[in-house]
Amino acid sequence: MRWWTEFCSWPHSGQFFDELPQQRVSSRHRARVDTAGKQKFFAFQKRSFPLEFTRLKRTVLLTTLLATPAFADQPQPQPLPYPPAIPAPQDVAYPGTIQLSVDVTDLARHVVSVHEVIPVQHGGDVVLLYPEWVPGDHGPTGPLAALAGLDFKAGGQSLTWARDTVNVHAFHVQVPQGAGSIDVHFQYLSPPTQKEGRVEMTPDMVDLAWNELALYPAGVFTRGVAVSPTIILPKGWHYATALDTRAAGDGNAQFETVGFNTLVDSPFFAGRYSARIDLAPGAAVPVHLNVFADKPQDLVMTPDQLAKHRALVTQAKLLYGAQHYGHYDFLFALSGQLGGIGLEHHQSSEDGEDRDYFSDWDKTVADRDLLPHEYTHSWNGKFRRPADLWAPNFNVPERDSLLWVYEGQTQFWGQVLAARSGLWSRQEALDAIALDADEMVREVGRAWRPLEDTTNDPIINERRPQSWHSWERQEDYYTEGLLIWLDADTLIRQTTHGQKSLGDFAHAFFGIEDGSFVTHTYKFEDVVAALNGVMPYDWAGFLRSRLDGRGGTAPLDGIARGGYRLVYDDRESDFLKSAEGRREAHDFSASVGLVIGKGGTIGSVVWNSPAYKAGLVKGGKILALDGLAYDEGNDLSDAIKLAHTDHKPIEMLVQDDSHFRMVQVPYFDGLRYPHLERVAGTPALLDDLLTPLK
Repeated sequence: MRWWTEFCSWPHSGQFFDELPQQRVSSRHRARVDTAGKQKFFAFQKRSFPLEFTRLKRTVLLTTLLATPAFADQPQPQPLPYPPAIPAPQDVAYPGTIQLSVDVTDLARHVVSVHEVIPVQHGGDVVLLYPEWVPGDHGPTGPLAALAGLDFKAGGQSLTWARDTVNVHAFHVQVPQGAGSIDVHFQYLSPPTQKEGRVEMTPDMVDLAWNELALYPAGVFTRGVAVSPTIILPKGWHYATALDTRAAGDGNAQFETVGFNTLVDSPFFAGRYSARIDLAPGAAVPVHLNVFADKPQDLVMTPDQLAKHRALVTQAKLLYGAQHYGHYDFLFALSGQLGGIGLEHHQSSEDGEDRDYFSDWDKTVADRDLLPHEYTHSWNGKFRRPADLWAPNFNVPERDSLLWVYEGQTQFWGQVLAARSGLWSRQEALDAIALDADEMVREVGRAWRPLEDTTNDPIINERRPQSWHSWERQEDYYTEGLLIWLDADTLIRQTTHGQKSLGDFAHAFFGIEDGSFVTHTYKFEDVVAALNGVMPYDWAGFLRSRLDGRGGTAPLDGIARGGYRLVYDDRESDFLKSAEGRREAHDFSASVGLVIGKGGTIGSVVWNSPAYKAGLVKGGKILALDGLAYDEGNDLSDAIKLAHTDHKPIEMLVQDDSHFRMVQVPYFDGLRYPHLERVAGTPALLDDLLTPLK
């Protein structure tokens, strides 16, 4: 899910730091320590005794308490027993079909009303689960706090229910004997503003995932739970989803019965203004681009834009040699109101960009690898999935150890397909790789943290922003993973004299069993075996040295072997200008070590950079530079150029919350922006990689 990494790395506005979505924050496994008693005890000691005596008294008191038989004989606290465990999932079919109805007409209040009829086989305690581990998020991000108004009935009578005291996503419902089903009613309170979370509903469109909108029975694999879903929409709206429609009218649609797994993997978009575009005309396996926009004029594509999006489908089929969907639907929102998204599914993807994606095409280049990335996930991540990322239901924890394949190679192929389809020019693709390489060069956190450990970040950090990204590292398996796979591709090309490439791995690994939708899991050893099938080599050692190592430098061998080198000069690439414009930021990471957001807000500081050594921190605001107010006419680029000329430190007036301070940054090397420079006399293997297949 590439967009979250980028989103957390760039300030979107001056309010970004106060308005970051919080709905993904989970309180699971957080230990709570009550320190009130300790604070009162030490406060009394400090009032009554000198500090040295207080320390001595504490030591003597503790020793006495532990050694005195009278205290030792007193009963000590013991933990309460846990309640009975939630039934473990079994690979059996759940009898009956859940009827699920979702009403999304309350757009003004962003409230979704849900009604389920869930078959039951017995009376007594029935456990229902709300999905916690969301596929594609790689962490426990199910928005449980947004569930409200929960009510259970059987035969028209309200039922007693209680939340499990350990697993808070589980609900115990007391069902009367003889009841064949229970009615479930609740509301999903979708965030009304960015302060509460990602906006999923606007007056003109919605983007909703079924995992937010359904409870399911515990004790079975979710692939064995049948669901018949229905949506109720505002009159005149259109919808798109990977689900097959059984019946539809103006304002409602009933879909074919599917397993709960397939339901969750098939979100829906709906809106007032939409267009459905055939990206594979005449093909046996359809692919459509379903576009929803704030305004009708935002839907208009030029013939050239259409040709490039169609070429994406063609190039992906040539790369993988197989398709693992009956039909594929890009669900694409162009909006200044709906929250941005990029989330993979097996037969669809949720994609969101600003409303000018088509209308201001020259400025949107930095975002044009989103669709190739999410499309690639149909093969890499959905059809082929790491074994420890596959789970029998949505409340069994996932393990993320192979995300450097799942996301890292998807990042690699997403950028390659952007170039091969024409969504990027070759130069734009090279500029993107230069930015990737530069970011990893500055990722000094590898001194203490190996790359594979960053695969735990979706669980550890749940994709919240970080104070020191370059030192903490955050999901580097995306970008550094791309560089590792570039290294592998050029190594194969060089060794086989251009007869083989990583494309042969993709074809053999992801292109098996054409037409099959059944997920095939894999382990590390399977990846190594498939690479050896392309070219015998110590691939296990190749990968482990790059995944497990601490220290060292960024893996740039693929760039060098590809016939290029990373260089810096004072010229911004058009690709970087596009990225800055989309994020409303100015990137000086490679020079002074800052990213500056709208209004002078500091978006990030590179660890050990000149800005870091001067004491600047993320969230501060630059008010003045070299004695003049900070504005668009007097920005940091001017100050950097002046310091390069007169060799005087850059002087900044900085506001940190309510504190103001003058900061001097002794940086004199001028503006520095990354580029890839062709090395004369070497094979252009990187150019070969970016060339369209035929």
